[in-house]
Amino acid sequence: MKIENEPIIRFATLKDLPFIINIYNQAIRSKNATGDIEEFIAKDRIDWFHKFSTDKYPLYVTELNKKIIGYCSISPYRPGRKAMETVAEISYYIDYSFHKKGFGSSLLKYAITDCKRIGKENLLAFILDINFPTIHILKKFNFIQLGHMPNIIEFSNKKCGHLIYGLKIPST
Repeated sequence: MKIENEPIIRFATLKDLPFIINIYNQAIRSKNATGDIEEFIAKDRIDWFHKFSTDKYPLYVTELNKKIIGYCSISPYRPGRKAMETVAEISYYIDYSFHKKGFGSSLLKYAITDCKRIGKENLLAFILDINFPTIHILKKFNFIQLGHMPNIIEFSNKKCGHLIYGLKIPST
């Protein structure tokens, strides 16, 4: 595949939602990247989309040659609990045809760097323990495993665990 332009990372807009949902549905079909088992359509996720804001809980997209190829969300951890406002959950998904090309790493790096601007001091990632590519990338960015709940997630007779990874945002 010829890449004509460098990817850009920007805040998502509502017009990006169908592409975001398409990427997430790929993750659902993989049965190793999310606990959701039923696919979504864009109108199902409009309320979800509107929970993000550029100033506190952003939703970013990676765009290559005017095509959305990935997204990353920073979500509240334990919403409504003021003492936990500097902690957020991070999730990211890359279109499967663009895996292993560095786009996930670029997106994660961008989001981590933006945490200072949005006032986040700690990130948590909740992932399936069978999602080895994400485990690898999180470790690359110095996330550490904080917890493991084995065999609590079930996909049609197949069980896996849930991992919690965390990162203290560097102060420099």
